[in-house]
Amino acid sequence: MFDRPNPATAGTAVIYDEGLREHFRKVYNTMTMGLVFTGLIAFLCASTPAIMTMFAQPMFAIAVAFLPLVLGFVMFNGNTLATKSAGDLRVRFYIFSGVFGLCLAPLVYMYSGANLARAFFVTAGTFAGVSAWSYTTKTDLSKFGSFLMMGVFGLILAMVVNIFLKSSMMDFVICAAGVLIYTGLTAYSTQELKETYQSSAGDEANSKMAIMGALSLYINFIMLFQFILRLMGGNRE
Repeated sequence: MFDRPNPATAGTAVIYDEGLREHFRKVYNTMTMGLVFTGLIAFLCASTPAIMTMFAQPMFAIAVAFLPLVLGFVMFNGNTLATKSAGDLRVRFYIFSGVFGLCLAPLVYMYSGANLARAFFVTAGTFAGVSAWSYTTKTDLSKFGSFLMMGVFGLILAMVVNIFLKSSMMDFVICAAGVLIYTGLTAYSTQELKETYQSSAGDEANSKMAIMGALSLYINFIMLFQFILRLMGGNRE
């Protein structure tokens, strides 16, 4: 009445599932450590008057805001995955997360601890829910990748323009669009990590892929957090 399972196929599926779960564990652990390091640097910089005084200079603030974008292209360019070891990528990831901590220092300085905590938990809940959904869904999200990346470039352009316009309405639209775009990118990146994992690639290759995956999810989380925090607003310190 029932077909007997093929032992070879069943065994491969079990190994694949165990390997995939371990792969995602490495991704999320690395991402979490990056977030912790970012938070520590952000609070340290926000508590240092000399650093916050420098942020009062517009050129310095703009340069720091775009520093992660520049570092991302320099430290994680197209040849990085092929030429660098997993250890090198991990060091680069933590340097990158430390720089992002410096970028977040003004937000930590301006917003109260309660507002920061509320925005963080909303972000964490959104991120976890979307990531879990994209891991289990049968919907192919790859077709949305190019559209979402176009949205990111549009956001960057709009943010640069609004530096000069200082429009509160435009800032609201940018934040709302940012939440939607980075929520979509979280789903897209999670599914891409699942689809590109290969148990036969070897430990070193998969370790490098896990770090690059953690970097992608880390950026999505940080950007989502910033837009949610600005949308929620609240009392500032």
